[in-house]
Amino acid sequence: MSKWRDRVKKVELLAQSFQLNPMATRYKPRLLPCQPSSIWKLFPRQSLAISFSQRCKEAVHVFALEKENTSVGQRIYLVTSYCELWHYYRIYTRSLMHCYEVIPEGAVCKLYFDLEFHKPSNKGADGKTMVSSLIQYVCEKIMEVYRIECSPKNVLRLDSSTEDKFSQHLIFNLPNAAFKDNIHVGRFIHTILKPDLRKAKSGSCLNACVNLLAENNETCRPPAGPEGKAAPTGEEAESPQTKRLKQEEIDLSFLKVKNKDGQDSLFVDLGVYTKNRNFRLYKSSKVGKNAVFTVADDNQFICKPKRGISVEESLFLASLVCNVSFTGQRILTCDIPESKKSEICGPNCQQGSSQNQSSLSGYLISPHQEVDNFVQKLVRKDGIRGTIRRWNYFVAEQLLVYDIGKYRWCENVERFHKSNNIMIVVDLKEEVWYQRCHDPDCRNFRSSSYPLPQEICVSYIMALDEEDQAYLMDDDGSIESSQAVNQAPQSSVCPEEESADVWGDGQDDQDYLESLDNFEQTSTEISDQLLLSCMSEFDSQ
Repeated sequence: MSKWRDRVKKVELLAQSFQLNPMATRYKPRLLPCQPSSIWKLFPRQSLAISFSQRCKEAVHVFALEKENTSVGQRIYLVTSYCELWHYYRIYTRSLMHCYEVIPEGAVCKLYFDLEFHKPSNKGADGKTMVSSLIQYVCEKIMEVYRIECSPKNVLRLDSSTEDKFSQHLIFNLPNAAFKDNIHVGRFIHTILKPDLRKAKSGSCLNACVNLLAENNETCRPPAGPEGKAAPTGEEAESPQTKRLKQEEIDLSFLKVKNKDGQDSLFVDLGVYTKNRNFRLYKSSKVGKNAVFTVADDNQFICKPKRGISVEESLFLASLVCNVSFTGQRILTCDIPESKKSEICGPNCQQGSSQNQSSLSGYLISPHQEVDNFVQKLVRKDGIRGTIRRWNYFVAEQLLVYDIGKYRWCENVERFHKSNNIMIVVDLKEEVWYQRCHDPDCRNFRSSSYPLPQEICVSYIMALDEEDQAYLMDDDGSIESSQAVNQAPQSSVCPEEESADVWGDGQDDQDYLESLDNFEQTSTEISDQLLLSCMSEFDSQ
């Protein structure tokens, strides 16, 4: 019996040693019982972070972090959920104070603006009045083009101005509507600002793009209606008031400012509408700077917190450009005619290139081409040549939603619809697909879920390489290289337990085997009473 007590004591000491010096990273609990498990991964490259976020089963997103005392522009990339980022965002203000949202390529997003000008070069300029005028103008254009009511109460204004620089971000939280991606946002902004941009004197590619857009009066057009029919466009849909507005020359001269060199520039930064764009977060500053984005004094945005969410967290969620849910959303597009694409997107234009032209058009290739091919096979059978009319990527939920043309089979009615089209929804996290419908009678219908083929599931074709996670964050919020952490010496409170004896020496194992062999040779049925008495005796010692 004494040998067993010694062995139990060694196991207890070993367990204590592992608790103080764990072999694996410590388990991080859920923030709330109803929330998913904690995900907090840091990567040295953006591509690795995006890749991991796509194959992760939890609802995670990619953020960029700037570290102090590093070269200018160097960033590391964090993958976590919105709720967990906000939880630690308030605690680790030092390591997370230079944080950016990564707007993934092709992701449905909100309309947003980056506004700035150099104050000493623009004496007398009233930034607040300029912003208010711009918001009013954009709201009018949204109504004119998309028939969506918008007011300053739908626009979150964030300010990080200093004595030398006026700087604000605008995030439009439109009611049940968002843009297909930030490329379409950029096209819309280029088009509605054309009266002013047309007069700009610059040889840049960007102004060349705008000049061509200005020649076309139907660049932006409303998306398909709720029944899948095209919304009315042209003179039939124009009211007398709309026609009069088009004929009037709108004065947008207030958008013209001077840069530090005294040259003409624009109040609106037109370079923030590119793929995988990093957009600075609410309550964050640039590295080496102290000006964080806070809610502007003249902000009129009305925040409606959900149950269990504070007002401040609701503002944070409203400020995220890609925080858009699939349910009930109307997707807004701004398309460039084929005849203009080659002219607008030249070799030096940031809007796109010839190799990803189809991706930017929004109707052919999604960020997951292998999924596109699978969906095309689903709608091309029994002699019917269905097509993908368009796709929308909801990165917040990792959903690819395909609008299908020429194939109207609906599982709800078990036949082909006569006119209304269907949708194929692919859930990249759950690795399933299902069918939904544009028909009013099937509006709330969702078919059964069917598994995606194994060969196109991200979890099967990619595996996390722990070496890719080059950074780790400790309990104090400090971000360090994972190699330095792994190479750090391990302390131990029980040095004597570090020898091989901690696992049990040969003599102990031999005693155990002899006892077991002796028991097997002489064993008879042991009564429950005897077992209970032995346990009581052991516990009392």
